Amino acid sequence: MKLVPRLNSVRRQTLAYHSTSRRISAPDLAPLVLAVILLLGGSVVRAQSNIAADYEPLIGSWEGPLTLGRDEMKLAFTFSATNDQLSAALISAGLGVYGMPADEVILRGRSLTVRISRLDLEFTATLRFDDSGATLQSLDGNWFQAAEMVPVILLPVDQPSY
Repeated sequence: MKLVPRLNSVRRQTLAYHSTSRRISAPDLAPLVLAVILLLGGSVVRAQSNIAADYEPLIGSWEGPLTLGRDEMKLAFTFSATNDQLSAALISAGLGVYGMPADEVILRGRSLTVRISRLDLEFTATLRFDDSGATLQSLDGNWFQAAEMVPVILLPVDQPSY
């Protein structure tokens, strides 16, 4: 029997609190909402410009020798970025491939992965910069195709040679 009066008294206190609390109206929230939008909008723009800056050293053509069994050939990747999305195309006369687009290109820090499923191919590389860290000098990587792994070093070139 003693529980009922206590519950009623707690209920009355809660109702009294809610009835005396100040309600926030939309005009009161407008400056706060605007500040949040500006802060988030600035970080989105900053994040997109950082992504583009991360891709910039890699954009262009990279070429090097590829030895598969007894066959020696040239290999080139051409990287580009559109809408903050990195893409790559493979060029190799020895493989009979001229501009085959990659299915997936992933750049995480200094690690690069390019996948082309039609060729059962994965190229993984580490981006090697000069001592100052300003100039990308090479892509030191591994070419994985079927059950074979071949080390490959790609250097920047103006135009891939066929």
